[in-house]
Amino acid sequence: MAGLMKFMCMMLIVAAAVAPPAEATIGCGAVVSYLNPCLNYVTGKGPIGGCCGGVKGLYAAAKTTSDKQAVCGCLKSLAGSYPGVNLGKAAGLPGQCGVNIPYKISPSTDCSKYVNILIL
Repeated sequence: MAGLMKFMCMMLIVAAAVAPPAEATIGCGAVVSYLNPCLNYVTGKGPIGGCCGGVKGLYAAAKTTSDKQAVCGCLKSLAGSYPGVNLGKAAGLPGQCGVNIPYKISPSTDCSKYVNILIL
């Protein structure tokens, strides 16, 4: 019986080691949907309004490391692609909304550095 348990444990370890990495379930389209209420604020066209609801919803939705890295990459891309975005306001959104992420929302963020420690 003990031999069978050792064998089963070894098989689980091997299966975990060779399993393909999890794919992100949150795409950039979802990130845009969550953060759409923030667009007027980060472009200087309106108040923060319902933005924090979207920021907190995105924070809650990104559960896996893969999700968190994907969100980081989308935020990086979005920060540099929307004309008129105030990067200071964009970078300050998590803190203003009570969400702690270990990187700055910026076009220069290296998301690969946060693959194992992302909190967002």
